[in-house]
Amino acid sequence: MAHPGGPGIGWEYLRVPHLERSLTMVYIEPVGTGASGRLDDPQDYTIATYGHFVHQVIGHLGLDTVALLGHSHGGFVAQRYALDHPRHLSGLVLYDTSPVTGEDFWAAAVAGMQDFTRLHIREHPEVAAFADALTTRPEVEDDEEATAILRTIAPAYFHDYYGREADFAPGRAALRMYAAPAWGQEPAFDVRGDLPGLSVPTLVVAGADDFICGPRWARMIHERVPAAELSVLERAGHLGHIERPGEFAALVTDFLTD
Repeated sequence: MAHPGGPGIGWEYLRVPHLERSLTMVYIEPVGTGASGRLDDPQDYTIATYGHFVHQVIGHLGLDTVALLGHSHGGFVAQRYALDHPRHLSGLVLYDTSPVTGEDFWAAAVAGMQDFTRLHIREHPEVAAFADALTTRPEVEDDEEATAILRTIAPAYFHDYYGREADFAPGRAALRMYAAPAWGQEPAFDVRGDLPGLSVPTLVVAGADDFICGPRWARMIHERVPAAELSVLERAGHLGHIERPGEFAALVTDFLTD
């Protein structure tokens, strides 16, 4: 079961055909996105809300256990779910995520985006606006604005978007984002103190060049979760399953097989 990031990004970007060759994949379409329902109060888009619906989907499918993969914000949901419902999970894959957000996390993300800007601004002047776009919250009902922001800054989520633009541009153009989930209200995410009690077999994966949820945050999880495995994908950003699909799929399938 795969939970996408965001919050508010359409699930389709997370589809991994290489995994579908050997696994039955269930892709969550989170509340507030796509054909899923909308919450009456946008402030209710919280980690607890997403975890509730993961639990409901598992129950609806009539499964005793699933392996849960959470990407980025979906990794926040997956960590919290694994801590609250470990008996429902046979394995946990925490992919390009962090055990904590807050001021330090976002300052590091903005700094990472500024590094990306300095690297590419001479040949691609449009990247000058990326750092501001990263912290822009669209109007609660404006899905088109949210989608435009996401598509604008998407190159920063790759190791080498401009070097492989022909490969990645169609996916960039297909990205969808829904605005309301960005308005969820809750404290900064922080499960660092809880992770030593996590009993689910765990694989932590991070792209070496991920500016927002890179190896720094992956190691923070790895150091705290008993017997967790850590893999860093070289020449990959926040979307290693797209940039290095075979290697990513091998990591996940080998972990689940073991």
